[in-house]
Amino acid sequence: MNYHNIDHCDMLNGDGIRVSLWVSGCSLHCKGCQNPQTWNFNSGIPFNREALQELYEALDKPYIQGLTLTGGNPMDNVPEVLHICRTVKEKFPTKDIWLYSGYTFEQLQQSQVATYILEYVDVLVDGPYVEEQRDITLPWRGSKNQRVIDVKKTLELGRIVTLVD
Repeated sequence: MNYHNIDHCDMLNGDGIRVSLWVSGCSLHCKGCQNPQTWNFNSGIPFNREALQELYEALDKPYIQGLTLTGGNPMDNVPEVLHICRTVKEKFPTKDIWLYSGYTFEQLQQSQVATYILEYVDVLVDGPYVEEQRDITLPWRGSKNQRVIDVKKTLELGRIVTLVD
């Protein structure tokens, strides 16, 4: 997996002050996407042990609420994202993980590996960006069709539970 950037102090992609990993690769290519430079799976730089260590060091700050995985589409890099989510939760159990995906929760539930990832994710911002539904007033998302899902409550209750409408 390649990545474009690690933001050490992000306040836009999730609640609180976060560390954000911008992964390379997206198969959806949504019209009007604000990050088309991240579509190419070969763009950016390889995510290696040094990059993982950089994530750990950034997350180790007491004012950091958690990790956000965005891009690109993290769910197009399933094995690597699973490893990142698992190791971050093991090392920082009190930090939350937000994940942005152009796939819906229901689509992700159809993939066994994706469901493993969701076990570590606290909040999923799901669904493709739809330019005709763009709304810059929405918290944490770009278009009205996207949902900010409380993954833990959704899995517990067996129905979609959102943080915001």
